[in-house]
Amino acid sequence: MLTKRIIPCLDIKNGRTVKGINFKNLIDAGDPIELAKYYSQNGADELVFLDITATKENRKTFADLVESIAKNINIPFTVGGGISSVEDVSVLLNAGADKVSVNSSAVKDPELINRLSERFGNQCIVVAMDAKEISGQWKIHLVGGKVPTEIDLFDWAIEAEKRGAGEILFTSMNNDGTKSGFANEVLAKLSELVNIPIIASGGAGNMQDFSDTFKKGKSDAALAASVFHFNEINISDLKRFLRNEQIEIRL
Repeated sequence: MLTKRIIPCLDIKNGRTVKGINFKNLIDAGDPIELAKYYSQNGADELVFLDITATKENRKTFADLVESIAKNINIPFTVGGGISSVEDVSVLLNAGADKVSVNSSAVKDPELINRLSERFGNQCIVVAMDAKEISGQWKIHLVGGKVPTEIDLFDWAIEAEKRGAGEILFTSMNNDGTKSGFANEVLAKLSELVNIPIIASGGAGNMQDFSDTFKKGKSDAALAASVFHFNEINISDLKRFLRNEQIEIRL
């Protein structure tokens, strides 16, 4: 049985780590390099680094920042933001990233997933999906959650797997930053529909929320930001709690 993973997420804007609620009202959460070093040394299984305004501002993720972070950590590291080509991925992997995350660009050009998977292998291709429940249906949103679409979350997850996604990073926009728990019913449905790992994102508020998403949501990994950035939850303490909850976790 694969161990569950705890993944701090560093949302980057203008070279700083930021965090908001429901994708809005961003506040500063610290220096990304220092945070990355801290998490690497204190029990995080992986890190995710998202340049959250790269798509909106139509520029590329800062490869030099990626390189600086990679030099300071010894755990796997996923990078996303503004990635739209094989060349973009080559630059980021060469800078030290272990995986890349594609979101808006993959929705606009689904063949991008095929091209990336064929070139680099699906083990390093994460398809991120930001979705919001509207009238009982979960719809994909683009450009950092600012652009709604009519695309169904579950249909898109199935297609992404078929095209070569190695993992799905699902963020519930309804839960994001609310600290009310992960969208576990949705996560459980996703895990039943696809055979690749599902990373839960959006809603972590306490240690029990992590246990719930592993047990009820059938998530393979849990991603969070503010509860880690602002020292509300210590990762080592969280892992001991999860081990006591009979969840397979690497201490």
